[in-house]
Amino acid sequence: MPKRILYAAAVLVLLLGGTSATAAPRHGDWPTWQGDKAGTRFNAAEHRITPRTVDKLKLKWAFAYPKTGFPVKSQPAVVGGVVYFGGPEGKFHALDAKTGATRWTYDLPGGVVIDGPSVARGKVFFGDNRGFLYALDQRTGKPVWLKDTEPHEAGMHTSSPLYHDGRVYVGASSGENINPDRNYPCCTFRGHVDSFDADTGDLVWRYYTVPEPQAVGTWPSGATRYEPSGAGVWSSPVVDQRTGTLYVGTGNLYSGTTGDFDTLLALDARSGAVRWKQKVTKADTWRLLCGFPDAEGYCPGQKDGTALDYDLGATPTLFTSGGRTMVGIGQKSGVFHVFDARTGQVEWRRQLSTPMPGGGLTGIQWGSSFDGRRLYMATYMANPGTVFALDPADGDVLWQTPNPADGCTTGGAAQHPTVCQRAHTPAVTTTPGLLYEGSNDGKMRVYDSRTGEVRWQYDTIREFAGVNGLTGHGSSISGNGGAVVAGGMLYVQSGYWPSYPSAHGNVLLAFGVDP
Repeated sequence: MPKRILYAAAVLVLLLGGTSATAAPRHGDWPTWQGDKAGTRFNAAEHRITPRTVDKLKLKWAFAYPKTGFPVKSQPAVVGGVVYFGGPEGKFHALDAKTGATRWTYDLPGGVVIDGPSVARGKVFFGDNRGFLYALDQRTGKPVWLKDTEPHEAGMHTSSPLYHDGRVYVGASSGENINPDRNYPCCTFRGHVDSFDADTGDLVWRYYTVPEPQAVGTWPSGATRYEPSGAGVWSSPVVDQRTGTLYVGTGNLYSGTTGDFDTLLALDARSGAVRWKQKVTKADTWRLLCGFPDAEGYCPGQKDGTALDYDLGATPTLFTSGGRTMVGIGQKSGVFHVFDARTGQVEWRRQLSTPMPGGGLTGIQWGSSFDGRRLYMATYMANPGTVFALDPADGDVLWQTPNPADGCTTGGAAQHPTVCQRAHTPAVTTTPGLLYEGSNDGKMRVYDSRTGEVRWQYDTIREFAGVNGLTGHGSSISGNGGAVVAGGMLYVQSGYWPSYPSAHGNVLLAFGVDP
């Protein structure tokens, strides 16, 4: 069968939701962080923004945030003509997808939303930076339930919730390891993956990634030393609906040497039992003090080279190759790993960037995409960050496009040469024939998914008049998510680290193609 026909068939399967591992949402909505439950970040139903029309994309509206000093981190969900997202000002918003007009706003009782919502069963699910999990009525914004899900004071939800079969699945992470105080009794946070009843918010099961931390002595300052700790779950899980298997990646340890750190977990979605797990780094214990040249006593891995910061911070992607279901996941070390989804057997790995000394910021940060034909991902500070297309069968690089050389010398970034970096923080998104990836230079770009050619770009480092009456200013394109494409519109959060100076807060931008 010709490759073109095979590709069309694959797209049709996604449109119809044919295989449970890669079923796309209906009607072209984007109801969850991954776009679908399989983590493909591919909207097969998008037919307005195409390779023929992409050069006609224009800004339709902007929603401006008040200046808070907090970056924009909540990737929107788009369902039924409404955009749902959290802002850095402690509010959660529902806007008309075409006009940006406010449908409703919810004021959080403390905290900020730093994950992306999931919309299902008439509810909007999301977490905040205090570890609370919320379920709001999708139509009115009134709370159905909210739960404090985090037993540790530093716990939070960067992981976006996934709804499946009456349950909400979400991971817990923490910033405890970036505390620079040498007198702090590091560390006691334990990463975990949780399953909640979607109707009540009751905890069904919890899987901890490390054993209970124990006091094992003191740090050089005299502060109590606890081990093990960390292995936070930074990104969203995915689920194979056919087998009922939940897949999620974990991060590095904060202290100690044991636990499911830098590990891809395959869990039974109903019970939380381990079906298999693959640890991709032999040792990785890292905290902020590891970056200090005189902090060896506070960072045991500093001397032996195991303070790596090589988290599996990206969301996994389920895909099919050769009639088998695979699961792939990017690592901050720059490696993309692929396993047999049923057994956990290693199928192939591909090194896409060289790790930088003292940390894994060169690699893959948030997520990859699969369009039925190719796998796509982008590297971060890889000097420069680069967008890749890989063959799903063996990981061969089909094309690669470096972050454009003029990104820091053109547009708004040119005024801030000490801030700009040729790097990609966001997860990759695709629609038929196109790939969407933002940059730290503040530019949102759309690429031809067959060739890697840049087809369209927009500089967001400028002022915008918000539909909500505020003036906003763009910055680095936001991580913690990526571009969202739904219903003929492209949605982009602009405002992330590194931050470009402005007197105004950041913006959510909505682009569309003129009729």
